[in-house]
Parts: sequence; C-alpha cells; structure tokens
Amino acid sequence: MIELLSNSSHLHVLLNHVPTVGFGLGLALFLVALARKNDSLKRTSLAVFFVVATVAIATYVTGNGAESVIKGRPDVSQVAIRAHEDAALLAFTFMEVTGFFAWLALWQWRRVPHLASWNVPIVLLLAVVTFFLMAKAATLGGEITHSEIRSTAEAVELGRQALERDARYYDLDPQKLLERDALAPILPEFKMESPDELFAAVAYGKVSTRRVLARLVPGESFREKPASGTPTPAPIEDAPGTARAIGLFVSGQTWVWPTCETLHFVGLCLLFTVVLIVDLRMLGMIKSVSFEAVYQLLPIGMLGFGLNLITGMMFFIGVPGQYVHNGTFFFKILFVLLGGLNVLYFTVDDEPWAVKAGDDAPLTAKIAAASAIFVWVAVLFCGHMLPFIGNAF
Repeated sequence: MIELLSNSSHLHVLLNHVPTVGFGLGLALFLVALARKNDSLKRTSLAVFFVVATVAIATYVTGNGAESVIKGRPDVSQVAIRAHEDAALLAFTFMEVTGFFAWLALWQWRRVPHLASWNVPIVLLLAVVTFFLMAKAATLGGEITHSEIRSTAEAVELGRQALERDARYYDLDPQKLLERDALAPILPEFKMESPDELFAAVAYGKVSTRRVLARLVPGESFREKPASGTPTPAPIEDAPGTARAIGLFVSGQTWVWPTCETLHFVGLCLLFTVVLIVDLRMLGMIKSVSFEAVYQLLPIGMLGFGLNLITGMMFFIGVPGQYVHNGTFFFKILFVLLGGLNVLYFTVDDEPWAVKAGDDAPLTAKIAAASAIFVWVAVLFCGHMLPFIGNAF
C-alpha cells in the first residue's frame, strides 16, 4: 500500500478513467431521471457526480507524477503533454464546481423533498460541459503515448504551431522559414516526403523543433537564451501552458503563497469546527440539539473544504515537485477522499436525520462520526508532516 501511494504514476494509470467513465454514467442516470421524473435516480446521479468529483482530486494530482516518468522519452511529445495538462485543469475545475452544486442539491433535498428549480438546469448544464471537457482531456492524454489516435490534420496544425512559436523565440521569421520551398531541402534528412509529414512528426514528438530549426538555419545555436530585460516566450518544449503559467504566478509572486496559506488556515478552521460539532453530536454530546439543527452547518464546512481545495491546488500547481514524489502527500489525498465519502453519508442517509433532540444516535452513525474525526485529523497530520516526512520541502 505504501509503495503504491509512493508511485503516483501507477495511481494515475489506475484512476485516469474514473472521471470520464464515472461522470458519463452519472450524466446518463441524471438524464434518465429527469425524463422519468424519478427522484431516486436523481439522488443517485447527484451522489455519483459528487463521488466522481472527489476521486478526480486524486486523478489530477497524480498526473504530474506520471509526466515525470515519461518526460524526455523520444516517442513522447512535450506539446501533447502541455495540451493534456491544460485541458485536464479546465475539466477538473468544472468537475469540482459540478460536484459542489450536486452536493448542494442533495443537502437541500433533505430540507425540501424536491430539487430546487434553479438547481436542475445548473447541474445539467455543468454536467454536460464537464463531460465533454473531461472527454477531451482524456483524448489528449491518450495521444501522449498513443499518437496513432490523433487525427493527421490536428497533428499537422500542432506541429506547425510549435515550430512557429520556437522560430519567433529565436527571432526568426516563421512565415518565411516554414514555407514549403524552404522546408523541401531538409525533408530527405528526416526521411519525410512533405512538410505536413514533418509537422506531424513534431507534434508526435518524433522530431524536436530545435532539430528542425538547426537544419533550416545551419550554424545557429538553438539553446536557451540568456535572461534579458524583455521577457521572451520560451521554446515550446520548455514553455509553460496555462497550468504552468498559474504555477509560475503562485511561486513567483511573493504575496500569493502566504495569502493562500492564510486562506487555507481559515478553510481548515471552518471545516474542522463543523466536523467536530456534527460528529460529537452523533457520539452523544450536546444531546439537547437534534441532527436536523446541526445539519444546517454542513454548507459552512463545505465552504471551508472549498477554500482548502482551491488553495491546496494553488500550492500543488505552484510547486508540484514538492508533492508528487512524497508518499505522505498521497496519504493526505486518500484521507481527503474518505472524508468526502463520509460527508456524503451524513448528507443522504436516513439514520442520522432520524436523531431528534435527546435521542441517542444509532451505532452506524456513531461509527461514521468517529471515523470522520479520525479522517480529518489524519488529513491535518499528513499536511503538517509534509516538511518533515519525505522530501516535500
């Protein structure tokens, strides 16, 4: 178990189909439920959305570990990796928002025995958009090591864009440099018959952009430029996409990290306060209060979790290398997933809801409450131990 959690590339292989397949299943159930006006299916589909959104946290953070394993392989395109990374971040963001609104619908359902009129179209729209974004991210991920599934036209365009960007980086004229007449003399060196074939080879990672430029402009050294007063976009093979640009912003601006730390602490306070109140009530304390009363606090706890998720992802995207090779971090993520399943129990199960003022909670609810306290204490412990266990900092 420890070895598995320490190897995030293996975890990514195990988890990378869950968001797409799971969300597709949830969307299909939701559509059937709406068509048949079946409340049980609606609740089931909303729960599926929430569970898949929770698992998607682990799926996303293990992606960087998988990248570190395949990066640099001659058959892997860095262009494809960046495209997948950016698509995955966008899809992940929409998935978490969809999961939140799905949970909010379940929370409201307990108070009002039907979906709020505003919630149905929001969840449906977000679910459809998320599914297509996740399908696109999954396709781009498959193209990293299975370039044969990428369409030729798409590969040609990606390769051309990569060469144009790098040509501009080295102060060359991409339009003149990439004309068919200019490319024709170097095609035999790459055993290519057409410029489009060369562009596709660049997109597939079979030929590097620097190698092509070196043949087009003999005698030039296409290495990293020294720093200058005017920032210039890095070559496509080293260039950050949207995700990496956000990471550079987080790690490069001195105020961003401490601000996120402050918000992370506020989120922890909100989350843990609600966890203690709800779970201690289930364990027999403050019996004068019904579960129905403490149930109203759950959105505050979810707000705290949302703050933690956003700021935690900012930390991860800012310096992923601190986390992807540390088993303690993945134990923390495992406990976060268990915590998500635990809050779902208190949201949808009937046993806790039946606990009135003065009542003793059933055994199942007590076990869930005790495990919730343990799980969130474990999340806190693993988070604080990151600098001391492993090599996170």
